[in-house]
Amino acid sequence: MNASERTPYSPTWYTATMVPASARPPLTYDLDVDVCVIGAGLAGLTTAREIARRGRSVAVLESHRIASSASGRNDGFVLPGFACSMDRLVSRVGLDHAKALWALSETGVKYVRTTIAEARLPGVAPIAGWLRVSKTDNGDEILDDAQLYGGEFGAEVELWPAERVRDVLRTNHYFHALHLPRAFHIHPLNYALGLAEVAEAAGARIFEDTPALQIDVEGVRKRVVTPAGRVRAPHIVLACSVHLGSLAPRIAGTLLPIWSYTITTAPLGPRLAAAITYRGGVTDTELANNHYRVVGNDRLLWSGHSTTWEADPKRHVHRLKADMLALYPQLGEVEVEHVWSGVLGNALHRMPQIGEISGGLWLASAFGGHGLNTTAMAGNILAQAIVEGDDTWRLFAPFELVWAGGHLGRAAMQVFYWWLDSRERLAARAARQREDEDQRATQRAALREGDSEAGVEAQIGAVVPPAELPAEPALAELPADPLAPKEIASPSIERNGADQRIPARAPE
Repeated sequence: MNASERTPYSPTWYTATMVPASARPPLTYDLDVDVCVIGAGLAGLTTAREIARRGRSVAVLESHRIASSASGRNDGFVLPGFACSMDRLVSRVGLDHAKALWALSETGVKYVRTTIAEARLPGVAPIAGWLRVSKTDNGDEILDDAQLYGGEFGAEVELWPAERVRDVLRTNHYFHALHLPRAFHIHPLNYALGLAEVAEAAGARIFEDTPALQIDVEGVRKRVVTPAGRVRAPHIVLACSVHLGSLAPRIAGTLLPIWSYTITTAPLGPRLAAAITYRGGVTDTELANNHYRVVGNDRLLWSGHSTTWEADPKRHVHRLKADMLALYPQLGEVEVEHVWSGVLGNALHRMPQIGEISGGLWLASAFGGHGLNTTAMAGNILAQAIVEGDDTWRLFAPFELVWAGGHLGRAAMQVFYWWLDSRERLAARAARQREDEDQRATQRAALREGDSEAGVEAQIGAVVPPAELPAEPALAELPADPLAPKEIASPSIERNGADQRIPARAPE
């Protein structure tokens, strides 16, 4: 297969702005290596690079194109931690174990940052900062998280009050925020393409359009069968997430496939500064909605509305736009230029699956919800385990391969997503109502010091209760309308609407 016949990338904003990608032919012969990595996403590429840098031979098999799935379609956030919250991790494995896991996640962030800088990867464009904003006035919860991250894990973290958040995200829908100044966001597809090149420079061989059809893990040298060749290796790394399918159905069954939907706007020009001046990544949800960032100087990349089945991403454009404009109505009419979806793999415990399944068979998977740093972390952990015998991967042993429930599990998770989204929206609406009431009470208290009650109410636009209104004068006391017919000016009339009068109907 030549370069012109290769499987094309699905169109996204990332593919529209990708750097030139070298052609990688499919495997057409038998090959013996030390390690065979299945999947050329971020985890597989990092694993291959680090194994090659340690002097071992490695081949990477990719069924489509490098980073053609979630690795090249995600939001591009790079920050420490996991999809599972750190307080839940502490409850599950204890503080010391959680600290060790957090430190590993920070090595993943450092690895991505260092790789971009040292290899001078083009088109990756790292931008500093990540805000996790709250749509409710839960300052105590945000403070607890900040103290946990900063006090126990030693993270560089800031607690932003609502005033500071609203100074850079100009919407009254947000309150407090947790800010990680050393987190950043990148162009994930360009990072993956650059990572592939430095992996090849270290000695790794990458084959595109080469699906693994069958694996035989018995014996010292395992075998991977492809359409036109076989790979023999003492170690196999499964780094293809939900695309494992029939290759390893029992492992694939431990993942929930989650499709996320993303749009990018046309250039917004000066309108963007009227809404958003923060250039880091923003997350305002526990699971589904919303994640966004500024890309290309004056565009918004916006994602959300996850589903557990694949849907046409164009069907989600109006919902994503509605979320955007509900937060930032000052943007006005927004044109969407790109829309796409990507499928992630999530384990029920929301932690990565990293480790040895059986002798020589390794797994790097389940990075959904917090992927970029964990893919880098996993690649380094597995390279150290395979080449050096390091057992750091055992820190992930408490997070076992748990069956995700099949179709029933996917349906249950979708219902949970809908319920959580509804709960978030109701809680957010209630928080804004409380804030409005508090502001009105504060204004009343301040104004009453020097004004009459009527003047206070007039200035803040309050509605006077009906019981406090003066009594209406009787009709007989009202001056007659000189232009109205006498029967209309008669006392025996009924009012119908604000601007019409009709004669009273005589009783029958």
